[in-house]
Amino acid sequence: MSEIKQLQDFTTQVRRDILRMVHAVNSGHPGGSLGCAEFLVALYQDIMSRKEGFDMNGNGEDLFFLSNGHISPVFYSVLARSGYFPVAELATFRKLNTRLQGHPTTHEGLPGVRVASGSLGQGLSVAIGAAQAKKLNNDNHLVFALTGDGELQEGQNWEAIMYASAKKVDNLIATVDYNGQQIDGSTKDVLNMGNLKAKFEAFDWDVLEITEGNNIDAIIGGMNEAKSRTGKGKPVCVILYTEMGNGVDFMMHTHAWHGKAPSDEQLANALGQNPETLGDY
Repeated sequence: MSEIKQLQDFTTQVRRDILRMVHAVNSGHPGGSLGCAEFLVALYQDIMSRKEGFDMNGNGEDLFFLSNGHISPVFYSVLARSGYFPVAELATFRKLNTRLQGHPTTHEGLPGVRVASGSLGQGLSVAIGAAQAKKLNNDNHLVFALTGDGELQEGQNWEAIMYASAKKVDNLIATVDYNGQQIDGSTKDVLNMGNLKAKFEAFDWDVLEITEGNNIDAIIGGMNEAKSRTGKGKPVCVILYTEMGNGVDFMMHTHAWHGKAPSDEQLANALGQNPETLGDY
């Protein structure tokens, strides 16, 4: 079996996890989670340099910070299936007194989670701090961050974007999940942000686009290109064009599934479109 086929099968199983987790508690955010499944699978299974075990310092390995923390279902699934904690724990998603809360938290010590997120607009600032810490520690590994496109309507992001370029934080790769949707409608209708590529470039970032953001081959190629641009005096931005709800036909091309759980019938339909590949939890 080819590596790409293995990653595709991994992604299909992650989609099943997302759907089942959100359905089980009738709560959560399936749309953006499904849209970022290929990206997070590629990141953890191919792109990032990771070491065995987990510690909060993260010395000697690449780090990832999820800023748009409401897409926790995909994050938890990929972490579990990458060995950070038991896959069976996915069944505790959003239940009281568990480690898998609706937005990632740190107080319960869930391996793989380095910052509480979901209060939108903050994750990029944290990632910049971590990247600067690596420079101070003479650690040549990279820091990755993921933000939503609607999240960039938060002003703190632009302070961070200005800071990162001014301080030449060139060991940072910030990816924007550009699906054009947010909770109340399309990003263009809610608050049009115009040309994001031009904006990041105006802030003196090195910017590249991955136009097929749900294609694992394209993601790996684009992210490896992004890695090759680090260490050259500028932070790197990747604009990743994804489809919210990807892999489930009735969840795609709409903002309606940003934060809505499928019914029993809808779950069966969605799982039928994504046959089991690695075993459910």
